[in-house]
Amino acid sequence: DAGSSVEEMEFNWDEYLEDTGATAAPHGSFKHVDTSLQNGFAPGMKLEVAVKSDQNTYWVATIITTCGQLLLLRYDGYGEDRKADFWCDILTADLHPIGWCEQNKKILKVPEGIKDKIPDQEEFLQRVLKGACSAPANLLEGLHRGKNPLDLIAPGSRLELQNIRDSLEAWIVNVIENVGGRLKLRYEGLQNLDKFDQWLFYLDPFLHQLGWAAQHGYSLQPPLAIRSLRSEADWQEILKKMKEEEEESSVPTNLFKDKPVIGVHSFSEGLKLEAVDPMAPFVISPATVIKVYNDKYFLIEIDDLRPERSTSQRYVCHVNSAGIFPVQWSLKNGLHLSPPPGYPGQDFDWADYLKQCGAEAAPQSCFPLLTSDHGFKENMKLEAVNPVDPEEVCIATVTKLKDSYLWLQLEGSKKPIPECIVSVESMNIFPVGWCETNGYQLRPPRKAIVNKQKKIAVVQPEKQILSSRTVHDGLKNQELNSSDSVVINGKYCCPKIYFNHRCFSGPYLNKGRIAELPQSVGPGNCVLVLKEVLTLLINAAYKPSRVLRELQLDEEAAWHGHGETLKAKYKGKSYRATVEVVRTADRVADFCRKTCIKLECCPNLFGPQMVLDKCSENCSVLTKTKYTHYYGKRKNKRIGRPPGGHSNLEVAMKKPNKRRKRRKHFFVHKKKRSSTSVDNTPAGSPQGSGAEEEDDQDESELSHSLAQDRDKRKRKLRTFSFSDDENKPPSPKDIKMEVAEKLQLDSNPLEWSVADVVRFLKSTDCAPLARIFLDQEIDGQALLLLTLPTVQECMDLKLGPAIKLCHHIERVKLAFYQQFAN
Repeated sequence: DAGSSVEEMEFNWDEYLEDTGATAAPHGSFKHVDTSLQNGFAPGMKLEVAVKSDQNTYWVATIITTCGQLLLLRYDGYGEDRKADFWCDILTADLHPIGWCEQNKKILKVPEGIKDKIPDQEEFLQRVLKGACSAPANLLEGLHRGKNPLDLIAPGSRLELQNIRDSLEAWIVNVIENVGGRLKLRYEGLQNLDKFDQWLFYLDPFLHQLGWAAQHGYSLQPPLAIRSLRSEADWQEILKKMKEEEEESSVPTNLFKDKPVIGVHSFSEGLKLEAVDPMAPFVISPATVIKVYNDKYFLIEIDDLRPERSTSQRYVCHVNSAGIFPVQWSLKNGLHLSPPPGYPGQDFDWADYLKQCGAEAAPQSCFPLLTSDHGFKENMKLEAVNPVDPEEVCIATVTKLKDSYLWLQLEGSKKPIPECIVSVESMNIFPVGWCETNGYQLRPPRKAIVNKQKKIAVVQPEKQILSSRTVHDGLKNQELNSSDSVVINGKYCCPKIYFNHRCFSGPYLNKGRIAELPQSVGPGNCVLVLKEVLTLLINAAYKPSRVLRELQLDEEAAWHGHGETLKAKYKGKSYRATVEVVRTADRVADFCRKTCIKLECCPNLFGPQMVLDKCSENCSVLTKTKYTHYYGKRKNKRIGRPPGGHSNLEVAMKKPNKRRKRRKHFFVHKKKRSSTSVDNTPAGSPQGSGAEEEDDQDESELSHSLAQDRDKRKRKLRTFSFSDDENKPPSPKDIKMEVAEKLQLDSNPLEWSVADVVRFLKSTDCAPLARIFLDQEIDGQALLLLTLPTVQECMDLKLGPAIKLCHHIERVKLAFYQQFAN
């Protein structure tokens, strides 16, 4: 009420999911939302871009990632080097399709940073442009430049809508509102009368561009429900006026290129089937095909046996229409089929009914194949349109699944309604956070467990976040660096995150579970998308609690993102920890890569770039042992008093004669104790007792398996023999002499192959050790990572040979820094 002092109740999805113990339906399951976020550009497309250092010259660049009106680009010639990636605003940057420079007599010139890599410019361009896909010219030039396709459906735009109730007639509709592609439509000629307004997603098969009806031979006239509101002369006058204004208010045809294609059906009049009324999708009922219009459309009617009925439930269908099933589908799936009104008794039998009606059942071949591969599971949460009141978008819970259909319980609707039956491909369901992202009111649950009273406050945006307007006004004809943060139309936008199943999954993640993850998540709100990605990874771990511990926010680290509480369950215990998630699209790629490195998996395992054929990290040749040893995290041990003060020292003094064997940290990582979660439960520890016991058990399991590996290595290494002289540490005199011999390298050790490393070792007095390097496939990069403790532990070398070997490694490192580091 006006002037009310009651504080607004704010609904929080994260808290709600936590309190209900539910999970959000994966973003990748909502294909229509995915399509709506595409801007017409795709990763891999090429274009010609002005070179930043010399605006009079251009060079070919490839699109790495798209996000709204922004493109992440990389000049061709940089290969897999991500450091040179940069963001461009399509509206302001000097971008053109391939061939533009040649047509406009502009100069194509290799940028300075890669000049030495491209000796022959013409040959290089010929090679990289062969079979390349150019960015669409109409999206880079003219009125539609930089516009998201959805932005072209502005209020005032006109479309044609088929009448799904009666026959194949169509009428012009006016776009009143566009909410993330969900359109509020009003029939032309009704002015301010909103009684007959409809909400449809722009990809709905019954929605078309102006001129569609005439083009396909359908009549253009107002639906029967509104025809009596005006005279025939008025409707003809409206139609004439619309045709005159068609060009001004029409929407580009290519906007509907991603609309589902309607196939040919094989239904005939009189056939019986089971159906769900789209206007009241609460029950499955017997239905009849009462009219066939053509090879694409037919009319069905929900059966009603009452003699006194005055109205009928009928609607136009096509072969892919949701909610039509073959006879006996309900029975086969253990579902209730609601008998037709007026049917004697409650026990409906299809055989008796068909005989009674003298009708045939529609054959199975008439219906599309149903799939269960969609990503939805019971108890998942999402946002769904209320079929009784399409203005409402409510919180929904998946209560049941059958093939390609969901049973949804809507929460918070003004009037309680039964469970809705919807297709997994319905355009009336949306991922968690969709309403918030598009600025639309989501109906919260009536008894909001997590609703907390919060006063409304206006928070100024942080300085580092650039709004769309700032980009336009302040950075005209300039490129955005990859470090710049981005907000599109006031919304955070995250590109699609791909799970590259072929990449190396590392020691923490279960390869089998990784393979079961969806192909991608997003795009959408950065925090929500990345939180879903991390949750999927935690659940795909051998030990979810351990992965959560690796991901948790280190309280000593600088805070650069957004803290999110994530949960893990393992062996009946629940764990939670605060994890840092980035908030803007430009930082997503780096975040994903760093998270991969944290989890000791391939840096391309997940991220905004899809690995199509071969991973740029060449991770397919790695084994778990090799990757963890040579490319995994190296945690520096702190020097000083051990945790727990003097008590540890006292325990150690009790048995002075028993030498304690040092544990090898091949996979075993020390337990972190630095950070705490929001609820003051120790981060990464269970809510309850038994955490220490479980971690010790985990480590003992790992230690046991590592001990077996170590024994195998020892047996293998015993085949090499070293003389007593070799086992003696070198004398100081020898060391001084060797240091004086400065090493001059002919090639960069970072680029050395395993054979190059072996060749180098054979030229030193450590030649007998070359075989170990060959067996363990140590290349130049791995060589530069080796230290004395690693050499001793992982190669089982005594002190003498280890020091001798490390001396040569240090010589290589020194030469590398002097000759190649710059």
